[in-house]
Amino acid sequence: MGLWKKLGGLFTGGAMDTVKLEEVQRILVEADFGVEATNQTVDKLSCADEVDQATLERIVVEQLGPPSAPLARAAQPPTVMLIFGVNGTGKTTTVAKLARRLQSEGRSVLLAAADTFRVGATEQLKIWADRLSAPFVGATQRGDPAAVAFDAVDAAVSRGIDIVLVDTAGRLHTDERLREELKKVVRVVGKRHTGAPHESLLVLDATVGQNAVRQAESFAAAVPLTGLVITKLDGTAKGGSVIALRRAVPVPIRFLGTGETVDDLEPFDPVKFAHRLVAG
Repeated sequence: MGLWKKLGGLFTGGAMDTVKLEEVQRILVEADFGVEATNQTVDKLSCADEVDQATLERIVVEQLGPPSAPLARAAQPPTVMLIFGVNGTGKTTTVAKLARRLQSEGRSVLLAAADTFRVGATEQLKIWADRLSAPFVGATQRGDPAAVAFDAVDAAVSRGIDIVLVDTAGRLHTDERLREELKKVVRVVGKRHTGAPHESLLVLDATVGQNAVRQAESFAAAVPLTGLVITKLDGTAKGGSVIALRRAVPVPIRFLGTGETVDDLEPFDPVKFAHRLVAG
């Protein structure tokens, strides 16, 4: 159900019924807007001359920031993209989706499995690489993730490949030792190729609500993020977490994962997203 179906009855005569202010706040918090975004939304609704669905959509758009910008391109190929995120966010599948999208633009892609801890992680990405007919670099379990990333960039340079997508190990954002390992991956690819990583994308699961905000803040403190990818928006009514994320981490939302197939990755469009969230 869209937000307006829940909120519309609380507005009368074109203005907000202040008696029902707490109900408006409750609905927004339950939609995972977070406290700050909820308060800002309520303030803007209170000041609006007329409150309708279009008004709410406009307020949401203002909080989401600009549309997705094109992904970076290295001055000298390959462009190196690191993909971060905790286990269960759909990170590895997102790597495959992004590879498919880049291939459709005519760009060659190499997939690198730098998740050497999770059992089966390397095999999972290798299956995707085979499906996409993309070259692949991996390592044995418990190998050095930074070494995998280095070898992947090295292979891309020698083969003239446009893009390296590095699937890093799924990390609990509370584990300092594992965050240090991710910092090492960043340092190593930077030493191998000037300007790398050119993109550092954090994959977040929309269904976990405010926990995704905490994950984003923790990762942003550890590695230089350039964008967010929000997954599982096809299965949650808590899309307000996207607004909370945009406020918590000052990097753009690049893509939304909207389904299970390899083509279900779309560039972030704030107007489209706001309409989906509000209208349902």
